[in-house]
Amino acid sequence: MTEHSSAIESSTPVVSTLAARTAERRTDAANDRPRASAGLVFGFLGVLSFSFTLPFTRVAVESLDPLFVGAGRAVVAAVLSLIVLLIIRPRLPRSWQWLRLLVVAAGVVAGFPLLTSFAMQTTPASHGAVVIGVLPAATAVVAVLRGGERPSRAFWVASIAGLLAVVAFVAISDGGLTGLQPSDLLLLGAVVLAAIGYAEGALLARELGSWQIICWALVIGLPVMLPLALIGASHLSPAASLGGAPEAWLAFGYVSVISQFVGFFVWYRGLAIGPIARVSQVQLLQPVLTLVWAALLFGEHLEPIVIVAAAVVIACAGLAVRARIVNPVTPAGGERTVET
Repeated sequence: MTEHSSAIESSTPVVSTLAARTAERRTDAANDRPRASAGLVFGFLGVLSFSFTLPFTRVAVESLDPLFVGAGRAVVAAVLSLIVLLIIRPRLPRSWQWLRLLVVAAGVVAGFPLLTSFAMQTTPASHGAVVIGVLPAATAVVAVLRGGERPSRAFWVASIAGLLAVVAFVAISDGGLTGLQPSDLLLLGAVVLAAIGYAEGALLARELGSWQIICWALVIGLPVMLPLALIGASHLSPAASLGGAPEAWLAFGYVSVISQFVGFFVWYRGLAIGPIARVSQVQLLQPVLTLVWAALLFGEHLEPIVIVAAAVVIACAGLAVRARIVNPVTPAGGERTVET
């Protein structure tokens, strides 16, 4: 009887500990739901701002030199970044963080803007959207390799289905799949660099803050982008140099201030909340939005079947963002399973 009582008493702390851990996990899951929703909201706002990038880049390079557009947008955004940094005066990044910021700058300050600017010279925005549609899956892969996130099988199924839906969606529209072209290689390079810049920037945003990431990355890239912008400016036509083609300059202003600067504030905020792999899937909506803007702004006609395809893309994005993902980064330093 004494031994039996001792066994019961010794097992009581174990049961209590398991119950406490279960309750703690339930509390964490409940607390993670609004946080995960906030990440998706910020991510969508970023995607909304980015969805105008290809159409407006296309408009800009019709009258302006592509090197000027790709590098000049970074220069304008870098000037804005310097103003913000001088006013707010955040702490300086540590030595090893500067190296990681250099990776971000190579991806989203130099690589993506320059490659897409040259690609948009010969590629319709809708065709470019099919290649950029690879970006959500690419970002998820980098998040797994670099951030240690572990998406479930359901996530990958939904993500791949969304990718295929994006390809079908743009192929239905005018200027869809017409065979691999040199500009596609530029866009694929832009996707790889952007995915690396997105994932690395998201991890850094958890340490420095979301808006600081793009500001510091733009400042780092300024010594390279400014000479390139000046070279591009030397190739501008006299009419464009004197303020001609106002629609091109307005488009350049958008990709400089919104696409290259403000949009990254909310985008990196959403990725930092994460998980990165989940929030990145909101980008599946970007080709859909891009073609909607093309229809509204440029009068391109959308067939009813395109609307149906768009609904499929949105459904795949919804399944991907609801899939289970283990996110190893938490305030306490432990693993966290995020479910919605």
